[in-house]
Amino acid sequence: MGVQIWILGVGMGPQHVTPEVAEALRSVDYVVASEKSSGDSLLALRRSIVDTYAASTPIVTIADPPRDRSPALTGPDYARAVGDWHAARAQRYADVLRTRGGSAAFLVWGDPALYDSTIRIVKQVKALGVELDYHVLPGISAPQLLAARHRIVLHEVGRPVHITTGRRLGEAVAAGQDNIVAMLNPEGLDLAELGEWTIWWGANLGAAGERLVSGRVADVLDEITVARRAAKADAGWVMDVLLVRRP
Repeated sequence: MGVQIWILGVGMGPQHVTPEVAEALRSVDYVVASEKSSGDSLLALRRSIVDTYAASTPIVTIADPPRDRSPALTGPDYARAVGDWHAARAQRYADVLRTRGGSAAFLVWGDPALYDSTIRIVKQVKALGVELDYHVLPGISAPQLLAARHRIVLHEVGRPVHITTGRRLGEAVAAGQDNIVAMLNPEGLDLAELGEWTIWWGANLGAAGERLVSGRVADVLDEITVARRAAKADAGWVMDVLLVRRP
């Protein structure tokens, strides 16, 4: 039968965990989680989720492999850096899963289907020869939270919404997209060219240090910079998401 793996979307904390995800979490033998550094606050948030729904389930931590996060990385170089990081993670996960067997869960921020690579990495683990089967349960995504917090719809009537990363926001604008959600935004993301657009921005949505800003881009850029720094100071980390719309 091999190792049974559950890839669980957990939104941004215990309050976003669905009953279906909670039931799956209680059913596994252990949770596998990366630890980025000593005192990793995101690992602490994962612990709070486990403590809330499956307090007796152990968390097996793995030191997260180093990754080149240079903002200057683009195109093939960026893809190569991420690919190397994923491969190193897969190898470390494979070592644990071979040793422990049984059933394991991975807790994914937001939803596993949107700008997360846990499914891809688990497939790489399988390609490394680990006999496994995996199941995926959805979670509340960052764009959903952004829309709910700002009490908006992500698109106009009958119109599309384009979802991309902060690194590729400029590319989307140049291609004519006019209603864009950007995730995985690097610090210092340049929005100045969108001065007349409207922005709905949020950081650490649903978690400690949540911040919200909206308005005409040119009017709120400084406010967003201050709010992003405050969110990171409160939580020890920052994940932000934004919607920009051409007037």
